[in-house]
Amino acid sequence: MPLARLFLKPGIDKQNTEYGAEGGWIDGDFIRFRYGLPEKLGGWTRFSNANSYLVGLASEVFTWNALDGSPYAAVGTTRKLYVFFGGSWADITPIRATTAAGDVTFAASTGSTVITVTDNAHGATVGDFVTFSGVGANGLGVGGNITQAILQSQFEITSIINANSYTITSPVSANASDSGNGGAAVVGTYQISVGTDTSFFDFGWGVGTWGESTWNTPRTSGTGVFLSSRVWQLDTFGEDLICQLVNGAIYRWDLSAGLGTRATAISGAPTKSAYALVSTPDRHLVCFGTETVIGTTSTQDPMFVRFSNQEDINTFAETATNTAGGQRLTDGSRIVSAVRSRGQILIFTDTSLHGMQYVGPPYTFGFQQLGANCGCIGPHAAVDVNGVAFWMGTEAFYMFDGTVKKLPSTVQDYVFKDINVVQGAKTHAGVNSQFNEVTWWYCSFTSDQIDRFVTYNYLENTWHVGTMPRTAWVDLGTYSKPLGAEYLQDSTEPTISTIYGLTPGRTLVYNQEEGVNGDGLPIVAFIQSGYFDISEGDNMLYMKRFIPDFKNQLGNLTVNLLLRPYPQATASPSSLDPYVITPTTQKVDTRARGRQISLRIVSDALGTNWRYGTLRVDVQPDGLR
Repeated sequence: MPLARLFLKPGIDKQNTEYGAEGGWIDGDFIRFRYGLPEKLGGWTRFSNANSYLVGLASEVFTWNALDGSPYAAVGTTRKLYVFFGGSWADITPIRATTAAGDVTFAASTGSTVITVTDNAHGATVGDFVTFSGVGANGLGVGGNITQAILQSQFEITSIINANSYTITSPVSANASDSGNGGAAVVGTYQISVGTDTSFFDFGWGVGTWGESTWNTPRTSGTGVFLSSRVWQLDTFGEDLICQLVNGAIYRWDLSAGLGTRATAISGAPTKSAYALVSTPDRHLVCFGTETVIGTTSTQDPMFVRFSNQEDINTFAETATNTAGGQRLTDGSRIVSAVRSRGQILIFTDTSLHGMQYVGPPYTFGFQQLGANCGCIGPHAAVDVNGVAFWMGTEAFYMFDGTVKKLPSTVQDYVFKDINVVQGAKTHAGVNSQFNEVTWWYCSFTSDQIDRFVTYNYLENTWHVGTMPRTAWVDLGTYSKPLGAEYLQDSTEPTISTIYGLTPGRTLVYNQEEGVNGDGLPIVAFIQSGYFDISEGDNMLYMKRFIPDFKNQLGNLTVNLLLRPYPQATASPSSLDPYVITPTTQKVDTRARGRQISLRIVSDALGTNWRYGTLRVDVQPDGLR
């Protein structure tokens, strides 16, 4: 019989049954669709040198160019804030407090690595970072193990004893000579308190009023307290970095001061906001979900928008002679995110979409509601691509091109029936303009950390899914490759700077679409088709051979033919499975017999790459026995 071409529709279809998706693809990982055909995703390499581990979970990677064109990158994590330039990382985490000389003293016990630090009203929490200076030349005591060099380092706070003391961990045990207190000139410098890696509802001890209701009766739903994981949102004002701590303070990092300086709070700005952006081209700093009384955190209104004076990010107080002001939005309980789009800023609440346009004095900005029932799941779940916005809600995907539209998706049930909405703040959207893709990384229902992604090709209108975990992403532009961040929850690798007592949890930043391996390891990529009948009727069919068709193939691939007699039956491989396809394989003889066949392509070795073409098969009708 003549060879039959096996045409398969592009995109992953998980809305239909495996048989209902006949003529298409039903599953895959580490693959994408380009020009209608599936191919393996590009690999990744480390963005900087081997010692490039950052502390905490990255919630945003941001890149920009200085006025002289020099490239910079910034990463905000749950515990730190970093800047990269010229091959080096720098810790620019803002400082919360600095003590007066002599306010801090140390104590240690022989044979122990525990150091007790006394600092009245220190205000620290477990996991915070502190650095000491001014320690006497002999450290804790003459001839002791815990030296000046050790004490004048950065420590993670191990435990809180009370409001006036806490413990840190030394890299060495104290000996009998470690009997001093560090000297009379010790200064402690505390970084802003760390955030959590995980969002959760707190229904535990201490929630609600003592004695409320009676034993063994349900409490009202309002007694729960939602604690969100820490998220940074980064932008630029000129060449300086604007750093908004989501539902926290806003900071500025002065690029001209160099990598040795830290970000500092913006004077005159609100002290608690949900999000912030610099508007263009008018250059106002806009804070969303912010304070109605500047500097009073208790007045934070989750639906209030406040903007600074034009070209002046330190002036938010409205006067008759400036352009600062504010506006409260309706339709929603909180502002979640915002993106700059064509001619306006799009503001996403938990239920709606609003537009914010510069109109000039006296009102400065005009606001209008653009859509309802189209909320956004997280601060970084929305992106703009050439004036078209795409975002992820809690139950669907949306786009705005002048009108809000729900995006039809062939993977919608797969995503939204297995998503952890409590961890929605971690959901991150990224653009990969080289391949016309918008990708959302999210937590599946049973995971508190990002473990899945879903991608929409906005030019070809196709969807695919996978498991590559990235907590943050930025498209190419400042750098020649997109950058992605991966969180290694259990990693204890040394970080870019020495921190004593550091607990697990590291981030690596990668150059994406670089090579064909994943940081030097194999990428296990596969794709599987739906089950199809090559001939109609009750006859079994017998596949005698197939002719592989792959482009850009490197290394060997494995092809499986999964067979079954009925849609509900258990699939079984053909007798000669698996079929190894080399770059020079011309044809493959098979003994595949069944009513329905599914094609599965796998690559799992170093250095492999491939792009599927059009499979040709030699089939003929066969009997029932």
